[in-house]
Amino acid sequence: MHVVIYKFNVINGFENDFEIVWEKLTEAFMNYSGGLGSRLHKDEEGNYMAYAQWPNKETWEQAGSKLPETTNELIQAMKRSCESTDVLFHLDITNDLLQP
Repeated sequence: MHVVIYKFNVINGFENDFEIVWEKLTEAFMNYSGGLGSRLHKDEEGNYMAYAQWPNKETWEQAGSKLPETTNELIQAMKRSCESTDVLFHLDITNDLLQP
């Protein structure tokens, strides 16, 4: 299992828009690209952090090419709502004690 950790600096006032688009894009990655889902968190300073699970790094690397063209609008909406989006880490799971 491969995990990618993201940090999103969302523009003030765009938090709701961002959360809606994040959910729709996550569902698209799950439905079309082999993604296993993601969790979104918000830190004390208002930054959003997410981690997404993938079967392996190769699936993550190819994910964007498998999305339908209709998701381009969602990707642009996410870019409009964020000052920046960063991939902080790529991690492989060694032990997993989260409940399903």
